[in-house]
Amino acid sequence: MAEIIREMRLARPGLRLAKARSQRRPPGPHEVRIRVLACAVCRTDLHVVDGELPNPKLPIVPGHEIVGRVEMTGSAVTGMREGDRVGVPWLGWTCGVCEFCTSGRENLCPRAEFTGYTRDGGFADVVYADARYAFPLSAAYSNEKAAPLLCAGLIGWRALKAAGTGRRLGLYGFGAAAHIAVQAARHRGQEVYGFVRPGDDKARDFALRLGAVWVRRLSRRSNPAALSCAAAST
Repeated sequence: MAEIIREMRLARPGLRLAKARSQRRPPGPHEVRIRVLACAVCRTDLHVVDGELPNPKLPIVPGHEIVGRVEMTGSAVTGMREGDRVGVPWLGWTCGVCEFCTSGRENLCPRAEFTGYTRDGGFADVVYADARYAFPLSAAYSNEKAAPLLCAGLIGWRALKAAGTGRRLGLYGFGAAAHIAVQAARHRGQEVYGFVRPGDDKARDFALRLGAVWVRRLSRRSNPAALSCAAAST
């Protein structure tokens, strides 16, 4: 197995990603070392590269929609072994002891670390992940189809759970998360109403093809909250 890891690394915001190399190392006690099979590109990756998110770790390897196979597990890792196919998402590490971590709201942990932002991500041959945030993946999905589920899929599903099981559901904006959420919502029997940016006919048509029953373009003076209420009461 090659000891060199090839990476695409961001030296500072605004620059192009540059080819770089690093040495493979054994994973830490609570880490897994993962050979990357696929890593999708998320809008957040572009925000990091463009400097629109503050205080990234620099230099940084972006990428947080990662599918890979475990190469090696740390000494304290259980329930995972070499060869397992896993996914690694945006949330990459949490303290485990704060009020948010102990109440199922780990994403709000004030000490959280994020894959491809404050810890190196998946635009590389190999990524190191906290074993708590490397999840087994169903064989029903190819590497390429599974990768977007690690961000857009998680966000969409979390939003659907928070919205509940009401008969009508309004989606404000129609990007990657919404296009997955609308399919899940329709599968649950919910009617979906969508709102897209002015002139975004492509998103409007896409939402309708995926099962939205009504899609409206927002004007620059629209009040999204009022429109959402209008859709919910239609």
